[in-house]
Amino acid sequence: QVQLVESGGGLVQPGASLRLSCVASGLTFSTYNMYWFRQAPGKEREFVAAISLNNMSTYYRDAVKGRFTISRNNAANTVNLQMNSLKPEDTAVYFCAAHRRFVVPKVDPDYWGQGTQVTVSS
Repeated sequence: QVQLVESGGGLVQPGASLRLSCVASGLTFSTYNMYWFRQAPGKEREFVAAISLNNMSTYYRDAVKGRFTISRNNAANTVNLQMNSLKPEDTAVYFCAAHRRFVVPKVDPDYWGQGTQVTVSS
């Protein structure tokens, strides 16, 4: 049974940083490309960032370029999202996801996590 479990969300003020983590189990992590998505209240889920299975490629939505960094540790079956200079519009539930192919930005992942809430507010 594949599980993706996110952690690290919370309530922060604008300009602060958060680091999200996602631990994968039940799959051969090094054979999957990993993604972060988010869904704000009343909006559709949207792609945020992706990292290829071999760490060679990353891709970001324009709104987070220069502020967010995706990384992975294949030995630990984890993918992280470092989020700096957070803005109120970054408020959303953040999901990690896994897919066999590196397809960006439109991708229909094979597996999803349950999500972690990030709220940016003063």
